[in-house]
Amino acid sequence: MNPLPGPWGAVLYETRTTHVRAAPRRVFRHRGYLWLVDPDHLPPIPWPLRPLAAFRARDHAIDRTESDMTIRQDLEHFLAGHGVRLGDGRVLMLTQARSLGHVFNPLTVYWCHDPQGRVRCAVAEVHNTYGGRHRYLLHPDAAGRAGTPKEFHVSPFFPVDGHYRMSLPPPGERLDLTVRLDRPDGHAFTATVHGTARPAGPRTLLRAALRHPFATWAVSLHIRYQGIRLWLRGLPVHPDPATEEVPTA
Repeated sequence: MNPLPGPWGAVLYETRTTHVRAAPRRVFRHRGYLWLVDPDHLPPIPWPLRPLAAFRARDHAIDRTESDMTIRQDLEHFLAGHGVRLGDGRVLMLTQARSLGHVFNPLTVYWCHDPQGRVRCAVAEVHNTYGGRHRYLLHPDAAGRAGTPKEFHVSPFFPVDGHYRMSLPPPGERLDLTVRLDRPDGHAFTATVHGTARPAGPRTLLRAALRHPFATWAVSLHIRYQGIRLWLRGLPVHPDPATEEVPTA
């Protein structure tokens, strides 16, 4: 049974995202919206509105050759590789839906529950602008806080080192997430996402899409724009160790 409210059994969060780079100090903000869905009960969006929101397993699969898996099955495959089995436990997924033919999710979060409804673990799925994807398995404390070493190339202006400290409390009427990166020489970067919940339905989706048109495209463009500004300031570029090539954007 899907416990989420609204006619579609999902929630839309109108969000404000802030990125703060410590040195040189740069602050980047943008507004948009995110979905909270149960992958086992995805929103039954009517066909006239489907161009505005689609949830596809291939937009999240780490191994994109496993094209026959659902979102839930792909996540369980990842968890099983780390010795975690949810059984009948519910999963809640915070993400950006594919809209107008495009999707880019810098961060998707899964809260994974045991059959008794307790949060068993969380998964932070990170995408970079070069098509790479990586998942971090987290075991948050009662306040939703967890840490993990950085293992994935995200920004060309940071090497793959350091440690993430995340605050990912399960969302309710409010969404309040924080991801902080600490490197050997100190605090490097913080991202926060704050939002207010609205039960998802036709009117809520249309209002969000009108207030934030081309939201999925805007995220990609804003990240690239900020990267160009940092590059023009002469910040050194760190190649992706997975390819040993310098990113071009």
